[in-house]
Amino acid sequence: MLANLIQIFVISVKCFLFEQKAPTPEIKVPIIWVLGGPGSGKGTQCEKIVAKYGFTHLSSGDLLRNEVSSGSPRGKELTAIMERGELVPMEIVLDLLKEAILACLPNSKGFLIDGYPREKAQGIMFEEKIAPVNIVLFFDASEKTLVDRLLGRAKTSGRVDDNEETIKKRLHTFNTHNDQVVQQYVAKLKKINAERSADDIFMEVQTYLDPLVK
Repeated sequence: MLANLIQIFVISVKCFLFEQKAPTPEIKVPIIWVLGGPGSGKGTQCEKIVAKYGFTHLSSGDLLRNEVSSGSPRGKELTAIMERGELVPMEIVLDLLKEAILACLPNSKGFLIDGYPREKAQGIMFEEKIAPVNIVLFFDASEKTLVDRLLGRAKTSGRVDDNEETIKKRLHTFNTHNDQVVQQYVAKLKKINAERSADDIFMEVQTYLDPLVK
């Protein structure tokens, strides 16, 4: 009980400190969120977007892993949280994204935020604390397609989570939270059929991004 109260107090203090930080400079370059279930091909599309538009590609998962491997005090705290099987507070994830965006802002043509937000509250906080998103790209594919793709990858990946039971659980978790995000950002959402070739998909992506960089 005491440990839980201490943890709540620590997170509350962090939230307060987060609120007190200097305001984020105005971000005048495009911000794009990229959503899609595991196996949707959004990684391939991110590579194509970066190659054509020169956007800065940021992944919340990569930022978390880099922070953990850095051995910093925050990295050690994140390691402890994950070892306890707990979710990383979204304030910390947002803090990492904000720091990365500010570090790249002077030379960036735009920001591609990969796999974010994972839930509705994350998106709302991002727009409140950093900047409004311009477009939300959602690479949509059926569960059967995603399962088949991931099982095919499993033959060579060696990943322990590439088995049918785990894959379906991951997809269920993604769909549950992603539906809320999609409903929150209907006006900015670009739902893309991800069951086509990578080149055909990218042709559609360009129709949404070209107007942002003119």
